[in-house]
Amino acid sequence: MEILIVDDNQQFCSTMEDIIKSFSYKTRVFNRTEDGINYIKNNGNEIGLALFDVEFANDDPMTGLDLLEFVRNNNPAIPVVMITGKGTISTAVRATKLGATNFIEKSSLNIERIKEVLETSIMLDYTGDDEDIRNFLIGNGIVAKSRVMLDMGRNIIRYGRTDLNLLITGDTGTGKKLVSRAAHNASRRSRHPLITVDIPNIPRDLFQSELFGHIKGAYSGATETKKGLFHEAAHGTLFLDEIGDLSLELQSNLFIPIDEKIIRKVGSVESEAIDIRFISATDRDLVKFMDDGKFREQLYHRLRECEINIPPLRERKEDIPDIVNYYAQIHNQEYGASKYFTQSALEYLTEQDWKGNVRELASVVKVALQTIPDDDIKIGGLDKIVNSNYKVQSNPNMRNAPNKTLKEDLAEVDKMKIEEVLKQTFGNVSKSAVLLGVSRETLHIKIRKYLIDVQKFRKK
Repeated sequence: MEILIVDDNQQFCSTMEDIIKSFSYKTRVFNRTEDGINYIKNNGNEIGLALFDVEFANDDPMTGLDLLEFVRNNNPAIPVVMITGKGTISTAVRATKLGATNFIEKSSLNIERIKEVLETSIMLDYTGDDEDIRNFLIGNGIVAKSRVMLDMGRNIIRYGRTDLNLLITGDTGTGKKLVSRAAHNASRRSRHPLITVDIPNIPRDLFQSELFGHIKGAYSGATETKKGLFHEAAHGTLFLDEIGDLSLELQSNLFIPIDEKIIRKVGSVESEAIDIRFISATDRDLVKFMDDGKFREQLYHRLRECEINIPPLRERKEDIPDIVNYYAQIHNQEYGASKYFTQSALEYLTEQDWKGNVRELASVVKVALQTIPDDDIKIGGLDKIVNSNYKVQSNPNMRNAPNKTLKEDLAEVDKMKIEEVLKQTFGNVSKSAVLLGVSRETLHIKIRKYLIDVQKFRKK
């Protein structure tokens, strides 16, 4: 297996070649893009990794991105790392979209970094077949058979096995949390915690305390020493969810923990070493955010050592029937039911434009399973739910109500189900909890949440 290097800087190539050979790899070096392409055409199966410069001499008709595009179209199994002397964010983004495994600057390269790149791209490259990928994805709650998702699954395993910081991007509802869990499960840290930092829901004044912990007396109300989320994630993974929502002034707080793996509790003068891996997720356009001065470029590069972009559901519609059947199977197991979606219903759902992606589809499917009484679910019942005009006429609270959000509709369905079971048990909460498959405490919480009067169901 060879490492292919295509770069017009002969001195750089010579240095890289010496370092790579010291790790017992064979190398092949070219200084012009045309020579690189000709070699790939004839020896593609022998290349284990390609390292391409981005820009070449003026008399070279192509760029490194052209090389990358050629490899992706003709030898997609070859991992490609783009190396540049003066990289820009837009170039890095384009390289990632074209399928580059990584994008790094020459100034950051040293022997250890080169070794890490090789281990990430070759030794840890995942070669399992499609069935293995499907089983891995479904084991992590990701239902897929489309080519774009199977390719993503391979990258989850490939990147998951490294300690590189991973950025997960994609539209809302595409399943970024599931992908973060899958990457954690594929890592050497899988036996340790995956701790989620819910960025939007942490008050600004408590951000440092929540993440780094604090010592007793650090501020008013700090009555005892407390560990932070960094401590909880020890030896595991810290998942920074909705990282694009982190305010500009708080972003710099993450520089040292990410770079040096060192933190300090609020109010303390002592630093602590941490052993964690960072995974982040966002549905924001961080490149635009950086252009607008809303996101720090230094943080972007620290968090995005590799990236996984989750395709929207509209780009993988062939997965929709399997997703629907997956949730139907779960429902049937939980409720001892035998419901299924007819072929025409599956085709109807596949034709829809799911702007809310898998999350929206899953919600519609769950509402259908809970509210349509027939075992065979057909288009007729689905149409009302999909178009958000579904009203349960037996519930006076929903009659003549304005259009509700799907979340509100689900809450109404949940409330109706609880009231139905309470009616069957004559208001016996313990028996109702058993029938509903929840704990007594959980049922009491829901009863209070939905303002359900249990007394009206009890025998007079």
